[in-house]
Amino acid sequence: MKKNLRVAVYYSNNDVRVEKIELPAIGDDELLLRVEASGICGSDVMEWYRLRSAPRVLGHEVAGMVEECGRNVKKFRPGDRVTVSHHVPCNTCRYCLEDNHTVCDTLRSTNFEPGGFSEYVRVPAINVDRGVFKIPPEMSFEEATFVEPLGCVVRGFRVAGMGPARSVLVVGSGVSGLLHIKLARALGAEFIAATDVHPYRLSVAEKCGADLVVRAGERVREKILKRFGRLCDLVFLCASADGAIKDGLECVERAGTVVFFAPKMPGELYPMEIFSVWKDNITMKNTYAAAPRDSLVALELIANRRVDVRDMITHLLPLEDIQKGFRLVEEAGESIKVIIRPHQ
Repeated sequence: MKKNLRVAVYYSNNDVRVEKIELPAIGDDELLLRVEASGICGSDVMEWYRLRSAPRVLGHEVAGMVEECGRNVKKFRPGDRVTVSHHVPCNTCRYCLEDNHTVCDTLRSTNFEPGGFSEYVRVPAINVDRGVFKIPPEMSFEEATFVEPLGCVVRGFRVAGMGPARSVLVVGSGVSGLLHIKLARALGAEFIAATDVHPYRLSVAEKCGADLVVRAGERVREKILKRFGRLCDLVFLCASADGAIKDGLECVERAGTVVFFAPKMPGELYPMEIFSVWKDNITMKNTYAAAPRDSLVALELIANRRVDVRDMITHLLPLEDIQKGFRLVEEAGESIKVIIRPHQ
């Protein structure tokens, strides 16, 4: 008789149910992963994005232990501690060959089965080949769930041209914003400013390395100029509200770069006054997802504690409490990273 496993099925933000499904069988080139930790991403609670594919098992920030290997798998063996990328590129299309892996059709269609909010997942052959990374013994499974989100930030810094002695503004101090702050500090930023609407998140941003924290919409440009004497070379928009975008565009230095990290809903317009963008030679870029190279960099940063993520973990919950976890992430109150432990 085939074994069943428990999964959390997403129907809506207010309706996430623990159900049982049949354990997926693996092929000769695949892995079965026992999920030990799975982070709830901010994108998991973007209802406009998730409802179109509901019901489904979400969860893509996963870490666990190899339970079973297909007969052709040579790189891994049962008991290996790993983190797994859900999206991986083909590495051969024109996008991949131009280092634009995250717009690769293959990357946008690959995934593991059924999803990270599950006791086990089947890892397809293409993910085994280029999206499974061993984690060192000193790194916890919970820390390893940050490899995917930090990988996305690493890519954003790469496309932005981040280097030492650059001034940085992070707009929005949720999980992604805090990872931007920590990475900017690790890479030698000259100064870092951060904004948010929540006092709790501003206090966390300061603890994570921001030199100046400002409540969003409250004379952000003026306060940056007063504190540092100039504006910011790099602005990372980790929030998509019109006011957040306005703050970011007002605070970018001449010849600086604005990176759109958080998306608006399809069809929504961005509030921009293009003349100043043209006059001041502002570069605008966007970033989506992470390529395998970014995940490897993120893994090393976390393993070496260049980016220490342990203080960002505020809630560890069993699978049965996943509805509470979704509520915590959606409300964005006094919580930062919420992680599900399916076998707790």
